Amino acid sequence: MDKVEKYGCEHYKRKCALIAPCCNKTYTCRVCHDDEENHELTRKKVMQVHCLTCNRVQQVQGSCEECGTKFGNYFCEICRLYDDEDKQQFHCDGCGLCRVGGRENFYHCDVCDVCLSISMKDNHKCIEKSSHSNCPVCLEDLHTSRIAAHIPPCGHLIHYKCFKDMLKTGNYACPICGQSMLDMKEVWQNVDEEVSQCPMPEEYQNYYVQILCKDCHEESRVLFHVLGLKCQQCGSYNTCRTQEPEGAEGSECTPPGVNASTTQGTTETSINDQAESNPSASSNNAARGSNLTELVSDLEISGAHAGNFTGSSASNTSK
Repeated sequence: MDKVEKYGCEHYKRKCALIAPCCNKTYTCRVCHDDEENHELTRKKVMQVHCLTCNRVQQVQGSCEECGTKFGNYFCEICRLYDDEDKQQFHCDGCGLCRVGGRENFYHCDVCDVCLSISMKDNHKCIEKSSHSNCPVCLEDLHTSRIAAHIPPCGHLIHYKCFKDMLKTGNYACPICGQSMLDMKEVWQNVDEEVSQCPMPEEYQNYYVQILCKDCHEESRVLFHVLGLKCQQCGSYNTCRTQEPEGAEGSECTPPGVNASTTQGTTETSINDQAESNPSASSNNAARGSNLTELVSDLEISGAHAGNFTGSSASNTSK
């Protein structure tokens, strides 16, 4: 084995170790320290390093003052970051830390306060300091995460891995605001076809409900259908029941087992509730749920292959 490969840890290839000022212990990197200790290492407070070639303890610097060993091909004095592997690291003053992927491929959005793909400049929804929050799926910090982040159309950051895992299970809506995280046009066309082939029983023919679309944020009054409630403005089925408008005329009939005063619940909730009151619909609902998962998963696979998702990702941290 090459001698260089013996240096460093599983997180970084480097020829020095950090001396943690918080506990005065020596660790190869911040991640190794945090995995072992019950406290976190603030990397910028590190003042001394330990050369892994000659064991000399010295002030933070790029090369060993004793043997001349270069601690890492990349060295950031601000972040106390050493790395022998080329990850196209660069320090962003706006983020206050080092990131990977090449400075020429990213720019710092002052509103979102995070480095974004250059393709997203003037082409994304800004949310103030959106990265200074936790991933809504795994609840880990986004701004300092070593995992790449993804920005859906709504602007709420989510780890790219968590985003893909959601799509694999048919969860297409943002966990924070409920808006669709990708183009669902093909999926809604498929639901349209299923609805047309599954007429509702006679007692439901004139049963109308008030809905709110989570994609276009418009309200509509639509005929109830167990497979979904379609927005009359944009055609999305990503909708939920809302309060009936004041003075609105009631339905011509109220189906047995359905409470006309119900005002909450997503389309999926309505489907599940109907399945409980109408067992014959359970198999149709299960089939639709399975089909929806497959359709959304197919969208994710084709999108990733085309590079549409990675182009909308934020740079992950190298630290």
